[in-house]
Amino acid sequence: MEQILAAEETLRLDASFVDYGLVAVYFAVVLLIGFAARRRVSDSLDFFLSGRSLPAWVTGLAFISANLGAVEIVGMSANGAQFGMATMHYFWIGAVPAMLFLGVVMMPFYYGSKVRSVPEFMRRRFGTGAHLVNAISFAVAQVLIAGINLYLLAHIVQLLLGWPLWVSLIIAAIVVLSYITLGGLSAAIYNEVLQFFVIVAALLPLTLIGLYRVGGVGGLVDKVTGAGGEDMLTSWPATDLTGFQSPFWSVVGIVFGLGFVLSFGYWTTNFVEVQRAMATHSISAARSTPIIGSFPKMFVPFIVVIPGIIATVLVPEVVEAKAAGNADFDYNNSILYLIRDVLPNGLLGVALAGLLAAFMAGMAANISAFNTVLSYDLWQTYVKKDEPDHYYLVVGRWATLGATVVAIGTALIASGYSNLMDYLQSLFGFFNAPLFATFILGMFWKRMTPTAGWTGLVSGTLAAVTVALLSEDAFGTVSLGVIPLGGQGASFVAAGAAFVVDIVVSVLVTSVTRPKPAGELVGLVYSETPREQRTDPEAHRLPWYRSPTKMATISLVMVVALNVIFR
Repeated sequence: MEQILAAEETLRLDASFVDYGLVAVYFAVVLLIGFAARRRVSDSLDFFLSGRSLPAWVTGLAFISANLGAVEIVGMSANGAQFGMATMHYFWIGAVPAMLFLGVVMMPFYYGSKVRSVPEFMRRRFGTGAHLVNAISFAVAQVLIAGINLYLLAHIVQLLLGWPLWVSLIIAAIVVLSYITLGGLSAAIYNEVLQFFVIVAALLPLTLIGLYRVGGVGGLVDKVTGAGGEDMLTSWPATDLTGFQSPFWSVVGIVFGLGFVLSFGYWTTNFVEVQRAMATHSISAARSTPIIGSFPKMFVPFIVVIPGIIATVLVPEVVEAKAAGNADFDYNNSILYLIRDVLPNGLLGVALAGLLAAFMAGMAANISAFNTVLSYDLWQTYVKKDEPDHYYLVVGRWATLGATVVAIGTALIASGYSNLMDYLQSLFGFFNAPLFATFILGMFWKRMTPTAGWTGLVSGTLAAVTVALLSEDAFGTVSLGVIPLGGQGASFVAAGAAFVVDIVVSVLVTSVTRPKPAGELVGLVYSETPREQRTDPEAHRLPWYRSPTKMATISLVMVVALNVIFR
């Protein structure tokens, strides 16, 4: 607490009337979009999935903006300040390949089955056991992650106006609650498109002005090197990021733990992202959604990671912490310090609006996915099965309110982490890694049984939690420190353990239980689904710039080139 108070004393943002005006205008536009979207909400499908009517370019930008919240802006800039170029692995080894796999391979199954959520897909494949475990774990994860975005949103309001944190939390929550409750997923998606451009408009000038202040790219390299930070300028073997002393195991952790398990688990099974693709008007648009999103995604690190690196040579507080080797320094504030030091009035208002946009986009994505899963997958399936459609629309709005209130509490958990990526990667290891193992095994192995589905999920989650609890500082003060792993490396190991344990348990349980009949697996398992159902019937008629496979190939070549250039 003393550290937080000390940071607040040095991190007052000296905003002018113009800056406050820009922020106020942004909030007004956000609420107007909510009111406008309300007119399109006539039933639960409109509220939860935008009536499956949106074009791919809109959902593609929303797909990225939904993830461009606290994780990207604060978490990745904190990683950039703490670990440097190794942070690029989250984008170029992790996110982009997984997004392409989702678009090319998995979206035909999601969209073609006409499910309304990822847990509903699990119910059709494995039955109620796996469905219930997945739905509950997903709902818990979303209110925890929404708390991260809400905490940072409130933190900006606190710095601007000097209000107590609890007041800032409530005010910030009310704004997000208002436009989601009014317009549902459509309001969230259209706001996310707006927020994407606002975020870029905020962070691009910050990066360019920061580079100018340090003498350009060459000046940045010289200053980082002169400060003894040569390791921050290379992305491999990333031993500081992973916490592994062995370069070999560090690379294995990045490629398997982050690149495969965590990233594929997040991007291919996380309903927060998949929901955007499901809101499109056709299977081609659904497949194109993550592929379109992959292009801006691969360039996002230049406006979120690079500012963190700039802060290590330009911001006195960060420079001092790096020089002293202060392990307790709050790197989450790195980008705020940089904004304070380099942006003039006017641009400060744009930057603050961009940060607010990012945190609202992230929280809105979490809440809109939560209300869909709670209403369809939990309430309609297990509590009230045969109510009129309007009833579930009302349930969705009440679920939105409930999730927002709970997120105020989980925001206080997020406030206790000096680098939010440590916390977030632990959550992904708990919830996404075992789900990916169950999902991918069940999609390509028709013998896998319903019993194996839920037992694998539970076992994988318990394995991840066990590794995190035994690791050093991997999950806050509750960690026991028995295993000498810390920070994000521990989350890579926990995710790998969850994946392996889930696969092993699923195979063993399958060997002694009965599978579903093959006829019930059409559209859910690769080998049992006719080719025309697992491919895009429109693909051959589309021009190259609208063809999912051709655009995915171009994106893959580009991200490989970035990995080679910035190795």
